[in-house]
Amino acid sequence: MEYTVQKLGNLAGISTRTLRYYDEIGILKPARINSSGYRIYGEAEVNRLQQILFYRELGLSLDSIKNIITSPSFDGANALKEHRENLLEKRKQLDLLIANVEKSIASVEGRIKMSDKEKFEGFKQKMIDDNEKKYGEEIRQKYGNETIDKSNAKLKNMTQAEYDEVTSLAEKLNKTLEEAFKTGDPAGELAQKAAELHKKWITFYWTEYSKEAHAGLAQMYVDDERFTAYYDKEQPGTAEFLRDSILIYTGIQK
Repeated sequence: MEYTVQKLGNLAGISTRTLRYYDEIGILKPARINSSGYRIYGEAEVNRLQQILFYRELGLSLDSIKNIITSPSFDGANALKEHRENLLEKRKQLDLLIANVEKSIASVEGRIKMSDKEKFEGFKQKMIDDNEKKYGEEIRQKYGNETIDKSNAKLKNMTQAEYDEVTSLAEKLNKTLEEAFKTGDPAGELAQKAAELHKKWITFYWTEYSKEAHAGLAQMYVDDERFTAYYDKEQPGTAEFLRDSILIYTGIQK
C-alpha cells in the first residue's frame, strides 16, 4: 500500500512537517514523487519510519539513527529484536517506579509504613540499569563482574543523606574542574583539588579504592568517546585534563 505525506503522518501519529524534515535530512526519503508533486511512501518507507520512531522512543538523536539505519550492515529483523529487549527493559524500569509510587500513596494514606530506603529504590535501580546499558560491557571487562555487582549493591543501599551528599559532591567537582581547566595546569592547586573531589565521589560507589583503579578510570574517560563527550561537552579537552590531573594525583604517570 502507498501513502501520501498526509496519510502516512496520520497513520504514524506524527506531523507532515516532521516527515518533510526527515526527507530533507535524508533519513526517510519517499519512494517516489508522483506527477502532481506529492511524496509517495511504500512498504519499505513505512518499515523504516517504524524503526526511526522506535529509536526516537529510546532517546537516540536523529544523527545517530541516520548512521544506524543507513549503514550497509543494518539488519531490520535484528534491530526489531533489539528494540524489543530495550523496551522490555524500559518497561521493567517503569514497573519499578509505578510500584514505588503505589507504595508511596499507601504510605501517605497510612495503610503501610515505607522506609526512606524504599522511597528511592526505583530511582536507584533505574540509574543502575541505565549505567549497565551504556557502559556495562566496558566496565565489567575492565573491573570484573564481582566489583561492579558490589558497586551496584552499594548504590542500592545508599541512604537519602548519602545520595544527597554524592549529588552535591558531583556538582562541586564539576565546578572545580571547570575552573581548573581554565588554568591549563593539571598539577595546579585547583586541578589537584578536582582530582581529590573525584576520588571522594567515586568512593561513594566503589567498595574499595586503589590509585591504580582511579588512574585506570581516568584513562577510560579519554579512551571511550562516550565519556570524553560527557566531559568535553562544555570545554573540549576537559577529559584529558582530568585524566592528567588524576594521574598526577595518584602518582601514576602515562
